[in-house]
Amino acid sequence: MSEPIEWLIYRGAGEPHEGIEQLPPPPPWRDFGGRGAPAPDEQDGDGSADRRLGGYRHIAELHRPGAEELEMINAALYLRRPLLVTGSPGAGKSTLAHSVSHELGLGRVLRWPIVSRSALQDGLYHYDAIARLQDVQIAAHSAAAGAPGAESAQSVGSYIRLGPLGTALLPSDRPRVLLIDELDKSDIDLPNDLLNVLEEGEFAIPELERIADRLPDGEAEVLDDDGNKVKVRGGRVQCRAFPFVVLTSNGERDFPAPLMRRCIHLELGRPDHQRLATFVRAHLGDEAARSGDDLIAHFLERSRSELLATDQLLNAIYLTDAAAPAGRDRLADLLIQRLDRPR
Repeated sequence: MSEPIEWLIYRGAGEPHEGIEQLPPPPPWRDFGGRGAPAPDEQDGDGSADRRLGGYRHIAELHRPGAEELEMINAALYLRRPLLVTGSPGAGKSTLAHSVSHELGLGRVLRWPIVSRSALQDGLYHYDAIARLQDVQIAAHSAAAGAPGAESAQSVGSYIRLGPLGTALLPSDRPRVLLIDELDKSDIDLPNDLLNVLEEGEFAIPELERIADRLPDGEAEVLDDDGNKVKVRGGRVQCRAFPFVVLTSNGERDFPAPLMRRCIHLELGRPDHQRLATFVRAHLGDEAARSGDDLIAHFLERSRSELLATDQLLNAIYLTDAAAPAGRDRLADLLIQRLDRPR
């Protein structure tokens, strides 16, 4: 017998219809909001904390991290050392950075997602040499035509934008939170390249160092990762308060000993039933956690022998709760597929 199709938006019938209007609101972790640029002191101008921590996070306030997790986080804060967090996908590694920033009021989390092509320069700053060359040519053409517009040394800064790591190292009284996400996806050289910057808390911008003596007070204005104009003196950026740096890894590779020596290491284990239920409540509310309790138990049972991610569980509970399809368990199993199965 075929299942009822009331919950299906796309029906594969080939006939246009207005079914898209029946879509419920998106899951909180996929609600991007389309907000404008955040103010410098705004806690969560881009909605990333809501997506990570959950729109119902106030319900989950009774949950507390484990003792070891708390100790390692605070050790990193006290020692001004990066926190290397390892664990399986969906264990809450990235969420940890947002949780610390939210509780301590440290503003928007600066996120640097790592891919195989990521280099240290990407995290520090980007200099748009092509745009500057184009503007120089336009200015020269305008000058030849008798119009003003010659370029000055001060304008070099307008072609520089700091990356997440560069912004985190700007001098400030309170630390920023920097999330370097999935470092194990990087090229083999990046972990070693990070050593000096994380140890010294400063870096140079050669394009500004070369002209520092021609700048007013040796300062140039550049854009930071928040989109704000900030001043860089002498072509160097040096932190005042060392940022709270969270490096995450799925444990797919080992890191060099010099990096491990400079980090506080925290390994997140497999969450238990209570932690998963709290996770679901934070994102979907109490009712969804109660109705999805059997899915949580089934997820835990499967995770003993299969590699699963907690966001798969969220997807399954949200869809089976919002759409209420007849084949609930079958659909949940389709959404929660093992990540380590042979290809």
